[in-house]
Amino acid sequence: MYAERVLSGMRPTGRLHLGHYHGVLKNWARLQYEYPCLFFVADWHALTTAYDQPDVISQATWEMLIDWLAAGIDPNQATLFIQSRVLEHAELHLLLSMITPLGWLERVPTYKDQLEKLSHKDLTTYGFLGYPLLQAADILIYRANLVPVGEDQIPHVEFTREVARRFNHFYGREPNFEENAKEAVKKLGSKRARLYLELRTRFQQEGDTEALAQARALLEEAQSLSLGDRERLYGYLEGYSKHILVEPQVLLTEASRMPGLDGQKMSKSYGNTIYLREDPESITRKVRTMQTDPARVRRTDPGDPARCPVWQFHKIYTDAEVHQWVQEGCRSAKIGCLECKQPVLEAILEEQAEMRERAQPYVENPGLVRNVVADGCEQARKLAQATLRDVREAMGLDYT
Repeated sequence: MYAERVLSGMRPTGRLHLGHYHGVLKNWARLQYEYPCLFFVADWHALTTAYDQPDVISQATWEMLIDWLAAGIDPNQATLFIQSRVLEHAELHLLLSMITPLGWLERVPTYKDQLEKLSHKDLTTYGFLGYPLLQAADILIYRANLVPVGEDQIPHVEFTREVARRFNHFYGREPNFEENAKEAVKKLGSKRARLYLELRTRFQQEGDTEALAQARALLEEAQSLSLGDRERLYGYLEGYSKHILVEPQVLLTEASRMPGLDGQKMSKSYGNTIYLREDPESITRKVRTMQTDPARVRRTDPGDPARCPVWQFHKIYTDAEVHQWVQEGCRSAKIGCLECKQPVLEAILEEQAEMRERAQPYVENPGLVRNVVADGCEQARKLAQATLRDVREAMGLDYT
């Protein structure tokens, strides 16, 4: 199998807010120290719904990249790049379109949902219909085996797995595969070869998934195998030929708990956001004028934190001691709403100050951001080209 690798992307649709940070970027910042990570600006995906606003996409791309850096994404730890600058995405998308049934695209759950939500736009385009396949190409071109998503995106990863499986079924066959695989088994050494074949039989004849896991582990530990032989033995183990494209797994992330200023989900369309790197005075004004428990008409009226949007912010930004102070003080009317908001405000301002500090060098010198992207695109392109070479060869398109 190929090395572990995480891939994730984000559409450049405008300024990022705290919902993006707590829902996605904070997780990325953690993952970059646990796995090799690639994070990309999905500008082609933005065009599938905003094809009439290219100027907005271009401007949002660079602002979003600065927000990523401000949020703690480190270009020394992760590869940051722009999708449209790695043209191999488009070629793999085209090649995969040759084998992808139309019905697979039409049944993607978000397709009809988005058509209804964006009914004011003309989305009867191939680009919109085909975006799940482009998303699959984004993942498969890097042989990324881990994709961090929320539950609503699981169908997209499963679609990608189906595409990879279909491709490997059609094109993972090499001449004399079985003979080559049997020769590769011998390279394991007599003891390991015997165990591998026993585990293979248990999996293929009895469906023993534990045997499959043990056999995979055995292959991972085998130092004597070349990459080609290793991939042959993975395919031989599971009953088909070489793995050319990797079937990705879901790296499930918790749903964002970040509410908006009015208690609804934080969203630009609701006008209830706090943006990343927002001016401190603006943040202060927004927090101090947040809605609170409607039962607290007067300062002396007791309230219920469960009915107050501010309490949702406390659950994210303050500790257990402050939580107890809020619960007791609000219910007994010992504290006012402005007092209750103050610890939240201070925590947000401190968080934002760190982001502005990280972002400042890039704001002052935009060339630094472009250098980060140039380096990231070069690294991404090397990985993508390696995959595409194997894909072209498998599809009979290698004319060298």
